[in-house]
Amino acid sequence: MTAADAPPPLLQAEKPALFLDFDGTLVALAERPGSIRVPPRLPPLLDRLAAALHGRLAILTGRSLADLDSHLRAPHLAAAGSHGLELRVGGRAGGAAPPAGLAAARAALARFADTDTGLIVEDKPASVALHYRLAPAREAEALALAAEVAERTGLAVQPGKMVVELRPVGADKGDALRALMAEPVFAGARPWVVGDDLTDEHAFRAAADLGGSGILVGAPRASAAAWRLADVAAVHAWLEAAAA
Repeated sequence: MTAADAPPPLLQAEKPALFLDFDGTLVALAERPGSIRVPPRLPPLLDRLAAALHGRLAILTGRSLADLDSHLRAPHLAAAGSHGLELRVGGRAGGAAPPAGLAAARAALARFADTDTGLIVEDKPASVALHYRLAPAREAEALALAAEVAERTGLAVQPGKMVVELRPVGADKGDALRALMAEPVFAGARPWVVGDDLTDEHAFRAAADLGGSGILVGAPRASAAAWRLADVAAVHAWLEAAAA
């Protein structure tokens, strides 16, 4: 289905919980993962929302938790990093052990990235990503390589916006949402998920299964989300209104 071309209501469901993607949702996408800019007003806004929701707010990101914290500087917030391979609630963090094929996958992607300065390898605790935003002509090669390496190492392929990731089978943002919803602080809540990428579709579907809803950020497209916000600025405006 296609997300409704209208802004969502302001968390009017009884006992709402809010799950927010990071890149492309809370911060604008950048040419390089390390070049994003976090608006100064974002961390205090998230703190106000978390307080209003009695702690029922979490970040769902493809970045590692360490990378997320280096930019957002809010390690007190609940979060799922590496598409659900890392979880943090109440200051307690845990994650999956690196899969057996990860070292070989990293080496293969690094060799490929050495052929073009526009290719960037992002290491994570239990996965590895290849960014080709600065080398869009290499997309077909990047996807073909990821598929070949996945078959050889037993890892799964997770495509995204100008990035492809190799990760353990069975870990995605939907799994992360379900794990967080099982925590006492989120128990019995109705989840709202805000995200922009294909990786967020797993969380949109999981939210719907749990009686909640998804909010797509960006241009209209087929999505499991029920609502849509135009861009990062619209997300911030909606969050400000919800916090008020």
